[in-house]
Amino acid sequence: MDTAVELRPCLIEVKACRQAYHKDANADLVVLDDVNLTLREGEIVALLGRSGSGKSTLLRIVSGLLKPTAGSVTWRGVPLSGPTDGVAMVFQSFALFPWLTVQENVELGLEARGVARAERERRSEEAIDMIGLGGFENAYPKELSGGMRQRVGLARALVVHPDLLLMDEPFSALDVLTAETLRTDLIDLWMDGKLPVKSVLMVTHNIEEAVLMCDRILVFSSNPGRVAHELKVPFPHPRNRLDPAFRQLVDDIYGIMTRRKPVEPRLPTAPAPSPLALPLQSVGTNVMSGLMETLAAEPYNGRADLPALAGALQYEVDDILPLGETLQLLGFAVLEEGDILLTDAGRSFVNSDTDDRKKIFGEALRQHVPLVNMIRQVLDERWNHRASAVRFRDELEDHMSASYAADTLRTVIGWGRYAELFSYDEEAEQFSLEDIE
Repeated sequence: MDTAVELRPCLIEVKACRQAYHKDANADLVVLDDVNLTLREGEIVALLGRSGSGKSTLLRIVSGLLKPTAGSVTWRGVPLSGPTDGVAMVFQSFALFPWLTVQENVELGLEARGVARAERERRSEEAIDMIGLGGFENAYPKELSGGMRQRVGLARALVVHPDLLLMDEPFSALDVLTAETLRTDLIDLWMDGKLPVKSVLMVTHNIEEAVLMCDRILVFSSNPGRVAHELKVPFPHPRNRLDPAFRQLVDDIYGIMTRRKPVEPRLPTAPAPSPLALPLQSVGTNVMSGLMETLAAEPYNGRADLPALAGALQYEVDDILPLGETLQLLGFAVLEEGDILLTDAGRSFVNSDTDDRKKIFGEALRQHVPLVNMIRQVLDERWNHRASAVRFRDELEDHMSASYAADTLRTVIGWGRYAELFSYDEEAEQFSLEDIE
């Protein structure tokens, strides 16, 4: 952090924050672990990471809506014990009351604070004009586009003149053009000193958005959520997406987010981690096939820059990274410093016909996904070649949350069906070898 920034007043300080949820008889589910964050006046800071990395949980902790399991949170040097008047939040889902007009929605926060009617009207009109909705004061949310509704959400947060504005993926529910317009308008207001806030903390999984808007980026790792890297964005506003330095920073962040975690040494007395402890990404076989075919063809010829590929396919980071990591898990591709490379196995898959593709995919599953082997082994050993899905779901829940277990099992069902390793009866929730040669 720059010395000039370090001298500014500190708004929020989070130290050794941990958030865990108790899971019945199993171990606690740790969402955040040892997270540290300092936010000073005059900064726009991004919490960047994959879905499920705990970013939104941290935002709720900073807002005072959620008390952390461990660690401390201070607001202007005072321990935070609940929501404070100096903080306002903008949500992804707009969260407007449909029976209230634009002006009535914007005035809600002021009304809750007991602000006099005349003052409420003056400040709400000022916020509505500032955010570009002048003339729509008496419109209802259903009469507005998605971008206009999000502007109402922004005006509602800004009208209370908060010191800290929290934004939880505020542009993710909007189309690309509307989101870009709103980002630009917001930055213009910030740079012109017209935004009545002292700092902004935003959650996003859009790498370009973070580099375009923010002064600092905290990159989160997952399971549990931790700050893996802190990056300063050195570019002045307005920023040019096509600038080579801008593209390089985006590429560097992709590299950070695709880098494999180092294997931590295990004590001789510690039990070996279960091969079932890794949740699987919910990625379909058709999407995997499509990406491998794209990589194998021109202009990539087996290797692509992830940011460029994501842009060409109009994918967000939450789309491209799980897909790339799944191909890497199955041995069909390798992620390397922000690039994705098709392996020999991936090329073999692309060059094969439908039946051979299924065989290649099945062999990859048997080699790299222990749960598939477990299911097939049980089916082979049973006299009737049937097994309930419940026993495998219970096994997974010993190592992960119930939702991750359900998603992982659902993913394996789809993969195994495609590879013709087993059949699955949805109604009976039962695996079998019926119709499997």
